[in-house]
Amino acid sequence: MQMNLNKLLSFNAGYVDTASFLALHGLFAAHVTGNFVTLGAALVSDDQSGAWAKLAALPMFCLSVLCVKLIDQQFLKHQKNSYTFLLKLMFLFFCLAAILSYFELPFAQQDTPQSFTLGMLLVSAMAIQNAMHRLHWQKESPTTVMTGSTTQLMLGLGDYFSKPVAEKLKIRQQLNAILPNILTFAMGCAVAAIVYKFALQGLFMIPPILLILVYINRENYKKT
Repeated sequence: MQMNLNKLLSFNAGYVDTASFLALHGLFAAHVTGNFVTLGAALVSDDQSGAWAKLAALPMFCLSVLCVKLIDQQFLKHQKNSYTFLLKLMFLFFCLAAILSYFELPFAQQDTPQSFTLGMLLVSAMAIQNAMHRLHWQKESPTTVMTGSTTQLMLGLGDYFSKPVAEKLKIRQQLNAILPNILTFAMGCAVAAIVYKFALQGLFMIPPILLILVYINRENYKKT
């Protein structure tokens, strides 16, 4: 079954970010800089649950991206491609997160070693997705944070309504490349919220399944 890789990745990012936020006391696994906001809020409120994970999220993200780059350099040194290895590594992290969460959810209203470990596994997995976008999916629209894509979409709409008719086809093609990612990201967010509400123990079983679909469709992305 052929599926667009970028849409799968966008759905995955929306799903994981929402699932981690709901299950791990406000931790953003994909949009890691958002943890500064929730950390600041936690520090001045009576509920400081998840504070340590939020504090560690950005360093873990940075370390994971650095490791991805070093791994990629080692592959290049041996005239090989890191692409499938990194997808398998991402799958491994999601599988570990799924197993841990199945036995530990829901978490108590305080930091625990299990909740911290789960958070860092998810942050590391999403760091790989972020890094791979720079290393392997450069021609595709971003999949993990939609702020830039939404801005580009609105700027494109402005161009569409103000530019000559001759330029509108190209602008429409650009908009068609951006909008599906935003919609599938939003769908991922919605599905995560529904699963959290009605099937909590299976919340983190979805990302490994998505990664299987990603691996099957790993070549179905824009290369030029």
